[in-house]
Amino acid sequence: MIGVVGAGRMGRPMLRRLAEAGHQVRVLGRSPEARQVLAREPAQVVTEPAAVAEGADIVLVCVDTDAQVSEVCLESGLLEALPSGAALVVHTTGSPHTVEALAARGVDVVDAPVSGGPHDVAAGRVTLFVGGAADTVARVRPVLACYGDPVLHVGPLGAGQRVKLVNNTVFAAQIGLLSHAARLGRQLGVDESVLLDALTHGSAASRALAGVVRRGSVAEFARATADFLTKDLDVVRAVATELGADLGTLTAALDAVASAEAV
Repeated sequence: MIGVVGAGRMGRPMLRRLAEAGHQVRVLGRSPEARQVLAREPAQVVTEPAAVAEGADIVLVCVDTDAQVSEVCLESGLLEALPSGAALVVHTTGSPHTVEALAARGVDVVDAPVSGGPHDVAAGRVTLFVGGAADTVARVRPVLACYGDPVLHVGPLGAGQRVKLVNNTVFAAQIGLLSHAARLGRQLGVDESVLLDALTHGSAASRALAGVVRRGSVAEFARATADFLTKDLDVVRAVATELGADLGTLTAALDAVASAEAV
């Protein structure tokens, strides 16, 4: 039995992939509205986090924020209901200290933040940066492989979060650099949309640039990604400060992202 907490834009295609692979899935639906939507999914719907964990081999947590991870795992009885030997997988991007705090309760925890969108999950090709003990990661890997490819074991518990935060920092910095590039293009008399489309065919191509081109401008893409990037970059800055790390020249590029959003 696989439990799922957080059947939103990412969690719902996950549970579909799990069911298609032959797993029994139990999902949390706290509100009547959520339960009505989830009733159409191939999963048993329950109303409490503890019920998701009862009898489960693995519980996947795919909520929005660190605070929600702590609430659902520590304040709602989920950890207490998790059977001995079961594993908790946290897909939410956040501080590595959060998953470490969960593991301190005596639970096998894996952090596996995702890189990609709902369409990647649905296609079984979302990237997973996985942190955790080798034996625990080996135990959950077949489940993660139902929707993740590649499933990258990047180190001990918390390493997945650290890699994802660096990943999103670089992604945001690329958006900032593209903002500067568009400004330079305008100064040189080149239309932004023409410039950006041309760059996709050169050595400047990147996933960030492809997203910018789909949105039509750097400013539009910056605004479209602002919600999740702002959250993640706040965590990056906090974790970097805690660990004495230095963002270096990335800082200027990150500042350019905020400027691009305001355009």
